[in-house]
Amino acid sequence: MSLTAVVRAFLEEKLRWAVLGTINADGSVQQSVMWFDLDGDEILMNTRRGRVKDRNLRADDRVSLCFEEEERYVTITGRATMIDNREQSQSDARRLAVRYHDETTADEMMESDYRHQERVSIRVSIDSVVTHGLG
Repeated sequence: MSLTAVVRAFLEEKLRWAVLGTINADGSVQQSVMWFDLDGDEILMNTRRGRVKDRNLRADDRVSLCFEEEERYVTITGRATMIDNREQSQSDARRLAVRYHDETTADEMMESDYRHQERVSIRVSIDSVVTHGLG
């Protein structure tokens, strides 16, 4: 599904965060506040391998995302694809660190933390979009 220009502009605003909802083995919902970036009409995220969201998405690829600002919000439902390629996952981690910080801080974060971790990228395809307060 393609994003409208209004939704895309809202999501691209600097320092917007996502709340990622995944499904636990017992059927309950697990939520994580996440960095994200748009990549065409997909949402890109990255996490350390083995975290609850990583395990949940490998068992059930359905996701819900919420992006909010006071009374304005966008919710997205879709399906996640896990990217296990180390080089790609490291590159994506840096890309997200740059989006939320700057080049220097991103490089410091990569060196102190992310390069030493087994990372996985998450690409979310968009099945539906609901908005409120975006005009």
